[in-house]
Amino acid sequence: MRLSLPLVAAVSKILFLGYARAIPSPLAELSTHDPGSCNTPSNRACWSNGFDIHTDYETKTPPGKVKTFHLEITEHDHWKGPDGRIRDKAMLINNQFPGPTLVADWGDTLKITVTNKLRTNGTSIHWHGIRQLGTNIHDGANGVTECPLPPGSSKTYTFRATQYGTTWYHSHFTAQYTDGVIGTIVINGPASLPYDIDLGAYPIFDYYLETAERIVLDTQSNPAPPPSDNVLFNGSNINPEGQGGQYSRVTLTPGKRHRLRLVNPSSEHNYQVSIVDHDMTVIATDFVPVNSFTTNNVFLGIGQRVDVTIDASKRVGNYWMNVTMFAENLCGISNNPFPAAIIHYAGAPEHSNPTDPGVTPPNTNCLDTQSFSPVVRRTPPLSAFQPDDGSTLNVTVDLPPSAPIVTWKVDNSSMRVDWGRPVLEYVMEGNTSYPRAENIVSVSERDAWSFWVIEDLTGIPHPVHLHGHDFVVLGRSGPNEGPFDPRTDRGRLRGDNPVRRDVTMLPPGGWVVLAFRTDNPGAWLFHCHIAWHVSGGFAVDFLERVDDQLAQISREDAKAFNENCHAWREYYAHSPFKQIDSGL
Repeated sequence: MRLSLPLVAAVSKILFLGYARAIPSPLAELSTHDPGSCNTPSNRACWSNGFDIHTDYETKTPPGKVKTFHLEITEHDHWKGPDGRIRDKAMLINNQFPGPTLVADWGDTLKITVTNKLRTNGTSIHWHGIRQLGTNIHDGANGVTECPLPPGSSKTYTFRATQYGTTWYHSHFTAQYTDGVIGTIVINGPASLPYDIDLGAYPIFDYYLETAERIVLDTQSNPAPPPSDNVLFNGSNINPEGQGGQYSRVTLTPGKRHRLRLVNPSSEHNYQVSIVDHDMTVIATDFVPVNSFTTNNVFLGIGQRVDVTIDASKRVGNYWMNVTMFAENLCGISNNPFPAAIIHYAGAPEHSNPTDPGVTPPNTNCLDTQSFSPVVRRTPPLSAFQPDDGSTLNVTVDLPPSAPIVTWKVDNSSMRVDWGRPVLEYVMEGNTSYPRAENIVSVSERDAWSFWVIEDLTGIPHPVHLHGHDFVVLGRSGPNEGPFDPRTDRGRLRGDNPVRRDVTMLPPGGWVVLAFRTDNPGAWLFHCHIAWHVSGGFAVDFLERVDDQLAQISREDAKAFNENCHAWREYYAHSPFKQIDSGL
């Protein structure tokens, strides 16, 4: 059954407001970091000499090592998926689904070689939430910072872990990550709360039997996406149609406090996570450590990460971990109506399922909480926020039959990158004749706060993500409250240490006010992270401080960039696979 779009003609606008699987082994065993007496179960706030949870990681980074990784992307026909059903085609990383977790320490330099062994598709790998300070050319957004990697070739991405926490990586080549080109990243660092055991990254995401290409074509004719066929917990779940698959099990040690790094690498689903008879204490949102906040459920929008601690203080047994999606809020719909995994206490029966289903958490209306308080404070000057000074960027949705296909537009232009002519190539040439379809927004002032109001008239919640930065969320309306009114809504903004992250939810029929500092030159995408929306053009490209960006590109990086683009253009001229969407 399909959901219908609430409005036949849907409009959003952005106002520019001026400047001012089985659970992995504990990560302690995987890390090579040796902080001495720091970062112990009783003192996670400490990291190493001169670095702790209060260190401003945007201005100071500890020394680290070079970590090398190799990722090989392959294609598989008639693939038997984790719930026992056959998928026509899947794309795996190192023959794994999802791909391997990359583990490093705060301050390390990651050198990740990606080899494309797909038959006809290009690929590019984006390191979601990684700041890429001075390394915009390694952001992995094809058509923006690079050409796609053609089949049979390799590329090495190099960047430094100036942040710490949990994130993920994924293809940014059309909606390809839906086919399996995803994995998680853990950057070890300090934490705002002591814990005994790090259980590692735990992705929860929607799963489809159809290929990404077919779903993209489907959503080009119908704006309501198909329901997912399942929701996977760390890459596994039972088959909701019958026999096959198995529940994911997370094992807790009685009497211990555990860190679990929740990640949502979905294509379309936003959801709430709860554990029967257990609270969770949030210690990080995206890459931002927060003062501990205890709750009975956490919201995860697409692309968001929430690190929690769980005290194994209950009766030894098995408990459901539940995912709740509220279809009436267009938060997601699945053919598995009750997605769940098992929280298993060591010593409980190994093969028995929990019996208490728990209760449905309160409906957040598909919005993330604004109650988190970052440990490292930011206080943007609200006095510099001048909503009357800015220009307006309108985001609209053209729908059939009045349009050939469903198309998201920004300022009456749908983003459509040119895989063979990335924006960064214009920058390297000193050419400012950017095509209109690149949806360039120039951000030129140095080290200033840039304020944005995003308003939605579509009636659909959107998880919006910014590359190259985290942003502060200065304020947000409730659903269907209409556009931002500076006369009445300015007083609702919070400038004293507001929520900070790299993905937040835009309320349907409402607004959100964001700000980021112009301290990272580059070409940075800002887009909805629903795969079908960015595929349909819902994105802009913040071109930040072009002159400074050019000075950061090394000869070695420029040479590799040009060689890869030459290889891609030669390949694409005769490729059977052609671009059918935004390319992102």
